[in-house]
Amino acid sequence: MLNGSQYYPKIEAMTMEQIERIRLMESYLDEAEQAVNDMQEALDKYVAAQGLLSELNNYLGSEEWNQDYDDDAAGRLPADLKRGVLSQDGVWNVLDDSRQLNVRMLETLASILKNN
Repeated sequence: MLNGSQYYPKIEAMTMEQIERIRLMESYLDEAEQAVNDMQEALDKYVAAQGLLSELNNYLGSEEWNQDYDDDAAGRLPADLKRGVLSQDGVWNVLDDSRQLNVRMLETLASILKNN
């Protein structure tokens, strides 16, 4: 494999170190930029889902939920109806995961702000 000085014989060793450093930093920039963009998109989706999470929280244990649960247990709902929301655990798990994610984001933000 040819190194950069073989392509550019007049380039001195220090310049080759600079080129390698710049290439490395450029790869860091590319990766960081992608991570920031991915986080922005994910955060936009997460923020948009907060209303859904609030609705689920209100539904869980409500009179409507209890009626839906009872009707399901009595076989009054269609057999092919997706009903994970009636399991309690499914809703509770996503609400708890969201709370834990909120704590993680706060801790991460505090660490980033402290170290930058």
